[in-house]
Amino acid sequence: MPLSFSLTAYARKIAVQHPGLFRRLGEHDHTPFVLDPTDLPFVIELQPGGGKPKIRVVRGTGRGEARIAGPLAALLGLVHGAYDGDALFFSRDLVIEGDTSAALALRNAVDDAELDLSEEVARISGPLGAYVQKALAFAEARTGVVLSRQEELGAW
Repeated sequence: MPLSFSLTAYARKIAVQHPGLFRRLGEHDHTPFVLDPTDLPFVIELQPGGGKPKIRVVRGTGRGEARIAGPLAALLGLVHGAYDGDALFFSRDLVIEGDTSAALALRNAVDDAELDLSEEVARISGPLGAYVQKALAFAEARTGVVLSRQEELGAW
């Protein structure tokens, strides 16, 4: 599937830019994860591969030892630090099944990496990067879905 191939290439470039992301998984660096955006007709299988990730987009429930499910906006908001994972979990907007210690390790690794997916996509888009970033900012403004890392406000 072209989307799986593209996401794998994207994930591997992120792994090069943020090597600590997969190291931070520790004993879970080969644990298969299922990321389930519940408002989409597919799931994402993530195989960290010890820093050489592989992603498959599949219909159905997917296969993995840990499953993290929630609306796409919530999952993206977690990646960008816009939403509190504990609050989403306790409000039942986020569901974790299977190996919860692996899911927690993934969450902590992503938090520590401070990823900005819009910036990462723009970086790998070469000369089109500035246009890609503007398009993603426009999409973020129109949809309300957090597509970039939010600036933290300092103390007032």
